[in-house]
Formats: sequence, structure tokens, C-alpha cells
Amino acid sequence: MLSAGLLAAPSLHAAEVTIEQSQLEATDDGYRLASVFSFELKRVLEDALNRGVPLYFTTDVEITRPRWYWFDENAVRASHTIRLSYNVLTRQYYAAAAGSLRQTFASLEDALSLVRRPPRWQVADRDALKPGATYQVSLRMRLDVTQLPKPFQVNAMNDSDWRLSSDWRTFTYKAE
Repeated sequence: MLSAGLLAAPSLHAAEVTIEQSQLEATDDGYRLASVFSFELKRVLEDALNRGVPLYFTTDVEITRPRWYWFDENAVRASHTIRLSYNVLTRQYYAAAAGSLRQTFASLEDALSLVRRPPRWQVADRDALKPGATYQVSLRMRLDVTQLPKPFQVNAMNDSDWRLSSDWRTFTYKAE
């Protein structure tokens, strides 16, 4: 009976966020990441948001170039955070990405659509990757509890309801 419980344990740590799509695109000014995530907001997080606690969703990207003779070259590490908040007086949701304007939404589902389908953002300058070289792009999205107000950080570290994250997803990209 004990072995059945141990076999079921790994499923408890399954990712709550699924990366549906991820693609690196070369543009004139650099490399942009287009991604689509799928997740449902837990009730505890929704309640905290509706009581005025902002939630921070961070996408982390690491681009490395494999080398046979030494450690992999870390070409790029970048993060992009979207802040989701609710104003109780106006009864509106707000979403703001770093370096962009704050958008207003009438419903939580509309605001979450920006988090699930973030705008393409620049992860690297044009000269950061060598044209023709092959890179490994790793990506994940998570609820960043380190940006929560201090009293909530303590609860978030000890409560699994505050954990919302994807596994790392890796794909190969040939720089243009």
C-alpha cells in the first residue's frame, strides 16, 4: 500500500502552466519571442487579486549555444513580467508589461488573455546571436512570488496554492 502512494507522488508536482506555442523570430532590431500559455487561475489567487493584491507573471528565457569542447555558451538570459491588478473602486482589471502602457479590462478573463498570449517582446539584440549558429532556447512562465508584498511572500512560500509555473520547454533555433 505504501508503494502505491509513492508511485502517485510525482503527479502532484505536475506543471499548472502549459506552454502551447513558443517561437523565436528575427527582426531588424533583434530577436523577439512569441509564445502562448495555457492555465487556469487558482481560486486563492483570484481572491487575492480581487482584494487588491497584484500578481506578477514572469516569462524567463535562456538562449545557449552548445559546444563540444567546453561548457555551453550562455548567449542570452532575459525575463519579461506582466503585472495583473484589480481596482476595487473602479471594478476594472489592469495589466501592464514592463516598458509598455497599462491596459484596462472589464473582466478577469480578458485580462488573463494578455498573460496567456503576451505581446512579442525582444529577448536579444540583433548582434547577440551569430548568424548561422544553432542555439537551444529554453523558456518557462511562472507566478513570481518574490514581487508580492512581504506578508504574502511568506504565505506563498509555504502554500502550494500560490505555486503556478510551467516546466522548462526547450527548442532549437538557427540564428538568421
